[in-house]
Amino acid sequence: MDIGLRIKKLRERQKISQEELALKIFVSRQTISNWETNKSCPDVKSLIMLSNIFHVSLDSFIKEDIKEMREIVEKETIKKFHVESVVFLAELIIVTISAYPLASMDGYIGIIIWLCLFAVTLYTASKIERFKKNYDIQTCKEILAFIDGKQLTYDETQQEIGKRNYQKIIFALFVGVIALVVCLIVIFICRHLSN
Repeated sequence: MDIGLRIKKLRERQKISQEELALKIFVSRQTISNWETNKSCPDVKSLIMLSNIFHVSLDSFIKEDIKEMREIVEKETIKKFHVESVVFLAELIIVTISAYPLASMDGYIGIIIWLCLFAVTLYTASKIERFKKNYDIQTCKEILAFIDGKQLTYDETQQEIGKRNYQKIIFALFVGVIALVVCLIVIFICRHLSN
């Protein structure tokens, strides 16, 4: 945040010392120094008084800070989405690989463990789907643009909206094929081990 730098520049532009500015807004000179070095931030009342003294709108006075805060939040959101996606992929792999070993355990313990793993994977999938719905990202191109912190143009967005239904059908078929292949591999392993 560079609000401290803006306060200092505006104060120096008007040739006002820290002491003089402190007297005008009823704070100590040390408070002004802390603001200018970003050790602390002015409260709303002080921001209003500063904007009046420097003859700038409050909006323009803090707009860049709001923009920086928004960028920080967006980066954190993108990072969270990326982490959840990687976790989901790892969970899918674990659920797939552990199906046969857990099913071959004595009793129902293995099946119960596998069902718990499956439930956790479903929960992660639902979190990702809610996230995608909240940010209106459905297609691969929209997701990749979101992860890269970019925005699609209006025309690209309209094209992607048109593709959403087709990509959902293709994705469902792809998941079905993968499930079929995994089932066939498990059946093959079971038959091979029983012989």
